[in-house]
Parts: sequence; C-alpha cells; structure tokens
Amino acid sequence: MSELYRITFDPQICSGRPSIRGLRIRVKDVLELLASGADQDEILADYPLLEPEDITAALEYAARQTDHTVLRVA
Repeated sequence: MSELYRITFDPQICSGRPSIRGLRIRVKDVLELLASGADQDEILADYPLLEPEDITAALEYAARQTDHTVLRVA
C-alpha cells in the first residue's frame, strides 16, 4: 500500500517543501539521515513524532521523483 498520503505540502510549513504529515520534518531531512547511515530505529528515536510508515513514505516519494521520462536527442 502506498504511504504517499503522508507527504504534505503547505506554504506555511517548511516553505512548502515536502514534509511528513504536516510536521516540520522535511522529506529531505529523513532521506539525508538515511543516506548518512542512520537506521530506522535511530531516526524514530531522534524524532518521536515520526512513525515507521513516514520513513517508507519519504523513500517512496524520492523513488517516484526519480522516475521520469528520459528524452534522447539524436
């Protein structure tokens, strides 16, 4: 099941950047923590308002952002 409904966009929160459930935790922040080697349990301990599905949502959002049509010019 998709968790993308957890990603929100609100001009009043994080300047409209994608965030988790309207919290002031950006998708980018979660992705950077994962990229730096933090595991899910560490992130959840450091951000008690997050839920495991929020991390899944951040990863799903990032994956969909990279899935675009590639145009080749010959």
